[in-house]
Amino acid sequence: MKRIGHKGADAVRAGNTIESFEAASELGVDMIELDVLPMRDGALLIAHDYLDADGRQPLSLAEALDAFTRSPLDRIELDCDLKLPGGEEDLARALRERGLLKRAMVSTMEIPSLHRLREAEPELRLGWTYPKVTRDWNRSRWARPAVAGGLLLMRRRLPRIAARALPALGVQAIWAYWPLVTRRLVEVAESAGVEVIAWTVDDPDRMRALRGLQVHGICTNDPRLFAALD
Repeated sequence: MKRIGHKGADAVRAGNTIESFEAASELGVDMIELDVLPMRDGALLIAHDYLDADGRQPLSLAEALDAFTRSPLDRIELDCDLKLPGGEEDLARALRERGLLKRAMVSTMEIPSLHRLREAEPELRLGWTYPKVTRDWNRSRWARPAVAGGLLLMRRRLPRIAARALPALGVQAIWAYWPLVTRRLVEVAESAGVEVIAWTVDDPDRMRALRGLQVHGICTNDPRLFAALD
């Protein structure tokens, strides 16, 4: 099972920073997920959203990728989570120019972006992030009952959706919100030659349950939790 640090090690050091990536490396992750945000001027920054980008001085894509060519990050895989459509060709080119294609994946909720990335770089591994969300509804107390009901419905439907969509998308992984992961989803994905990566899991008991479902990777804000699984 692949051990993946969300934004590096966001629970240890502020995420989407070199310091957080290096902290995740010290904690033994196999892969680091980092957010790539296309800006309105065409720049690609390492930020979750525009509010995040405006609230600090985020890394540029070049600065982040350059760090993965140097120790201690030069042996770790990376997933570039493309948050919005745009910059697909530039992202693929930046990975190719640094010799990172064999260690890199690009995941996104945006299906048109998956097609553009495949055209831009056929060798690049791709991941489909599911479901497509624009905000964390769990933060709104009034919305939680509706969210819970929606998740139950999605959980039942996702294996059928994946069976249809995965072969057409040509991805190597489905990054699924952890409450949606079932053994049936894993079976469907494996039949299509696709990995299932669960996000974002910050509880050891949930990690153990997902490992029991034989997911191929778990993404967490706190890579220290992986030690409890050994």
